[in-house]
Formats: sequence, C-alpha cells, structure tokens
Amino acid sequence: MKILPNFKNIFTKEVSQIIYGVLLIFIIPSLIVFNTVYIIGKYNQNIDISLQKQALSIGRIVYAEMKSELNNPDAWQQKIENIYNQSQTLLELEILVPNQDSYIIVASSNKEKIGKSLDSNYYRLSWQMLENDALATAAEQLTMEDKESLDVQMTNERFWLVAMPMRDQFGNKAALLSIKISSEIVDSATSASRNASLYLLALTTLIVILFLFIATRLWDYALLYQKIKEVDTMKDEFISMASHELRTPLTAIRGYISMVMEGSMGPVNEKVMQGLKRVKASSERLHSLVEDLLNVSRIEQNRIEFSPQKINPTSVIQAVVEELSLKAKRKNLKLLHIKQQNLPNIYIDKDKLHQILINIIGNSIKYTLKGKIEITTESKGGSLTIRVKDTGIGMNTEQKKRLFEKFYRVKDERTKKVPGTGLGLWVTKQLIELQKGKIMVDSIENVGTQVSISFPVLKK
Repeated sequence: MKILPNFKNIFTKEVSQIIYGVLLIFIIPSLIVFNTVYIIGKYNQNIDISLQKQALSIGRIVYAEMKSELNNPDAWQQKIENIYNQSQTLLELEILVPNQDSYIIVASSNKEKIGKSLDSNYYRLSWQMLENDALATAAEQLTMEDKESLDVQMTNERFWLVAMPMRDQFGNKAALLSIKISSEIVDSATSASRNASLYLLALTTLIVILFLFIATRLWDYALLYQKIKEVDTMKDEFISMASHELRTPLTAIRGYISMVMEGSMGPVNEKVMQGLKRVKASSERLHSLVEDLLNVSRIEQNRIEFSPQKINPTSVIQAVVEELSLKAKRKNLKLLHIKQQNLPNIYIDKDKLHQILINIIGNSIKYTLKGKIEITTESKGGSLTIRVKDTGIGMNTEQKKRLFEKFYRVKDERTKKVPGTGLGLWVTKQLIELQKGKIMVDSIENVGTQVSISFPVLKK
C-alpha cells in the first residue's frame, strides 16, 4: 500500500517533465522567431525613415539646382534633363504649375507627359507646405485615389515620391517640384540582410528544437538515473539488512553443528555424521556468501573501516599458506611459498591483506585441477608485489575482461561444480585499491593464471 503513492509521484513527475519539455519546444523557438521578426520590422522602419530623409535631401538638392532658373520657365526643361541624366537614383523629375484645382506638367524627364493635367490631393497638400518643407512618401503608402490621379504604376521596384513647392527670389511660389527617387540599391541590401537573418533564424530555430528534443531525452535519462539510484540504494539497504539478519542465526547453526559433530550432545553414528558434514559444508558456503554480501554493502556505502599498520607481508603470506594447505592437499596440489629475505615493510590493514590473500590463493586452489600454486614476492621501484601463479584451467580474453565484475563467474564444464558467489574477486579488488594497491591478472586458457598485487613500500 505504501508503494502506490511513490508510483503516483513518479508518474506525476514524468508527466510534468513531458509537458515542460513540450512547452519549451514550442515557446523558445516561438520567442526566437518573434524576436527576430520584431527586430527585422524595426530595422525596416528605421531604413524607411532613413530613405525618407534621403529622399527629402535629394529633393532639396534638386530644388537648389533649379532655384536660379525659377524666373525663366523656358529653361526648366533643359535644367531637368541635365539633372536627370546626371543621377542614377532619379526615376522621374517633373515641374508642375497650379491650374485651378489641378496641376499641369510643364517640364518633365519624360517629355510625353508635358502638358498633362493631374488632379491630386497629394500635390494640393504639398503646395500648402511652408518654405523648405516637403512631402516624401513611399509609393506603396499613397492612397488609391492619389495612385490613380498621379498615374503611379506600381512595379517590383520601390520608389519614393517627393513633392515640394519652389519659391522664387521674392518668396513667391513659382512651381511644384515632383521627384520619383528609386530605393532599389538600399532595398536590395536590406533584402539581402533580411534574407540572411531569416535563414539564420530558421537554422537557429532548427538547432534549438533539436537541442530541446535532446534535452527532453536527457531529462528522461536523468529521471531514469534517479530511479536506478533509488533502487540501488534500496538494494544496498536490503542486502545490508538481510546479511546482518542472516549472520546471527547462521552463527548459531554453525556452532550447534560443530558441537554435534564433536560429540558434545552425545554419540553420533557414521550415517548421521556424513549428513552433518554436508550440512556444515553448506553452512560454510552460506556463511561465505553472507560475508561477501556484507563486504559489498560496506564498500558501496563507504562504511568499510581500515586499521593500517606497518607490517612485513611474509608472516601474513605464511599464515594464509598454512591455513589453506589442507585444502590444497585434499586436491593433491602443491602449495609453495618461495620466501624472499629482507622484504620491505608496507603500511596496510593486516586483516584485510589476510582476506585478500585468502580470496586469491583460495581461488587458485579452486580452479586448479592438478599441479601447483606458487606464491612469490618481489620488491622493485618503490612497490612490493605478491604473485600467485597456478597451473589451473586459465581464462580466455573475454573471461579475463569480466573477471572483476560483481556476480561474474567463469562458467564451463570444468567450473560448474565449483562453489562460489562471484563476489570474492570484486571485493578483493576494492580492498586492494582502497589501500592504494593494484591488482593485475595474466592468464592463458588450459595453461594457468598469475595474479599480481602491488602495494607502495613504506618509506624509512
């Protein structure tokens, strides 16, 4: 019943992460697009303002060129043609004079339009401008009525229409100047920049979307990692608790079996004794499993304690050899310790070194069917190395790679009856490395294995 709320919380977290990821995938690219479009719009507005100012400046320059000839209408056409021919941005240049409610073209860069009457509100408004004032409007911004009255032909090429009254030397309005100024050069540059910005926007948006998809996957992995971590913690706690709970009754079982076998509870016949031996062997294997599990739990939870001291490894090696000699003798194996004199001291936990050697030499005995196990020592380059070499079944390359994995055991016809948990070598490796040591394995299948462990020599 207590598990259900946890699943509910996990499900809620997953849904929240999914919703959050989807919102980000839509919101972030949308904000990027909006920001880019907004900036481009503002940029275009600024460009239009600059173009308008440029058009007015061109209008005033033309006006200044024309001002000296305002009292000589006969010279207007020639002056307009000269100005028009010298400019690449002027599309059309005209001079108009008012005639009641309309305006007549009296000079034009397009001679076919001379004499044409135009009835335009735009020109009327321009005529009312004060001195040095003018109207400058983009052609597409003109009203439909002005476009028709001015005969403005809308093409792909944008232009600005400038209209300003021209005054003679006495300040009287003499005529109306009308100029069509091309904005093609600026528009082309602006269009290229805008297109580049849009391409970059599309690429950026695509990259962001892909990143957000990946980020969503990473959130999933992070959530999965959190779940695995929680399960792993629960597993460690369970193993620790179970191992401790098993240890007490197992100790009692082993004690009572020993007492019965020793005859402390009365005579035991041969048949019962054989059964007790099997029970004792099974209890020993169970005891070994519980100890391995406890060691794994302590190491993974960083609760294992070390009591390092200055020791000479020869005595520890000899004690392990004596302890395991009977086990080797039962398999008709030779267990040899080739002693080296004057070995340097090492700073290490003596009990942990004993445990390490029990595991390594014990493994050699288990996986050696005939021949010998030889233990040698060597001091070189500031390290003391203990080598355990056997003539056992050996390993291939793949088996050697996985040798120090938890619960891994070499499985074939020769090893299926060999008892073990697959934890001993993992624990051994951790105990060695936690004491600044190293372990190396060399093995040839059907020839044998050599395990080398090295520890720093204690400096004098």
